[in-house]
Amino acid sequence: MKDSNCFDVFPTPVEEIIQYANLKIDEGFDLSKIEESFIDNLKYRTKGQIQNLLSGLSKIKGIFFREENIIYVDLKDKTNRKYFVALHELGHGILPWQNELSLAFDNKSSLSIDVEEQFELEANLFASATLFQHERFNSELEKLPLSIKSGMALAKKFGSSNHAALRNYILKSKNRCGMIVLNKIPEPKWNEPFCSLRNLFYSKSFLQDIGKLDIPETFGYNWEFAQDFKHKRRLHDTGEIEFKNSMGDTIKCKYHYFFNYYNAFVFFFPIEEKKKSRTKIILQNVN
Repeated sequence: MKDSNCFDVFPTPVEEIIQYANLKIDEGFDLSKIEESFIDNLKYRTKGQIQNLLSGLSKIKGIFFREENIIYVDLKDKTNRKYFVALHELGHGILPWQNELSLAFDNKSSLSIDVEEQFELEANLFASATLFQHERFNSELEKLPLSIKSGMALAKKFGSSNHAALRNYILKSKNRCGMIVLNKIPEPKWNEPFCSLRNLFYSKSFLQDIGKLDIPETFGYNWEFAQDFKHKRRLHDTGEIEFKNSMGDTIKCKYHYFFNYYNAFVFFFPIEEKKKSRTKIILQNVN
């Protein structure tokens, strides 16, 4: 991924920050192969002080063990996912009001923006702010055109997942835009919806000018981006579609579709929305 205006990828700050905090990631233990004996051992070493012990051990994505300053992660995760998990765990380690925690368990749901437990949310916010480096992300965003490719370029630049970068791109964008994340419906019946709504994000200006859209929970062939999903298309950035907002107004939008074998993203913006940029992004090995 490169462009015409020196959009170079700089090193992500994760390893430097973890080293500065005197923490380390245990690369010799894989949480995807976690066993009860490992949990029992940690219970013994921490005298039973465990927060958010999960019933499903296979869901655990990260553990911070305070007494030894060790972070355990799922080694099968993609590197950019491990970075976020490591920073999330680091948040547990350095946020001063969390000092009473001796051990913190995290699963996929606790790494979601919708997490209800306050310490987990604080660790999420810490991870996101650290990974995207506050104003540096905003500065880089302003250089790029209004495109799903821009979010993907920012993911590569900041060492994050596409999901996290695209979400942050939309929430920080001054343009009117939004994103739908799709889930596959397992074994759909004939002529019924085959993908469902996983997440939906809007930029602030989109909500101010247009409001929330009337988006269904499931999608079938009557939705063009669902056809992209059904036929396993990787990238489509010339789509057009119509939505209805909560007032019943028709909103004509352009949409860009991207599938990375993990998630399907539908980036959309009003057809008249423009953004000037001299930066051209070239994606490699996408089609």
